[in-house]
Amino acid sequence: MKQQGFTLIEILVVIVILSILGGLAAQTLLSRPDAARVQAAQTDLRTLAAALDVYRLDNYRYPSSDQGLQALVERPNGRPEAKNWNPSGYLKKLPQDPWGSDYLYENTNGDVEIISLGADGAEGGEDNDADIRLSDL
Repeated sequence: MKQQGFTLIEILVVIVILSILGGLAAQTLLSRPDAARVQAAQTDLRTLAAALDVYRLDNYRYPSSDQGLQALVERPNGRPEAKNWNPSGYLKKLPQDPWGSDYLYENTNGDVEIISLGADGAEGGEDNDADIRLSDL
């Protein structure tokens, strides 16, 4: 009677194929958290922009760069004066970006920009390190 089974070569080929497929699947699964963080930052930017628009409706101008996004949480000092500031605020608290950094806010002559510096926390960058700007959405 002849015994049937797999040779060592056949088993090694199967292991190599499974390793390649596992590596590809792991790469796909591991890249998703980064994409989710980018989407979360984009959602935060839109939420902050909506709160700024309501602030502007109440106070006729956006907060200055010096007043910053904190003007959405507590009444700002300085110019422009927030005469009709909502006593409840416009946000309960300011979010941080998905990488744990504060969002940057700039008001240049009434044109506002909100920025997340991405995963690296520095200006510029590519892929997950790229800056995420409200003006790019």
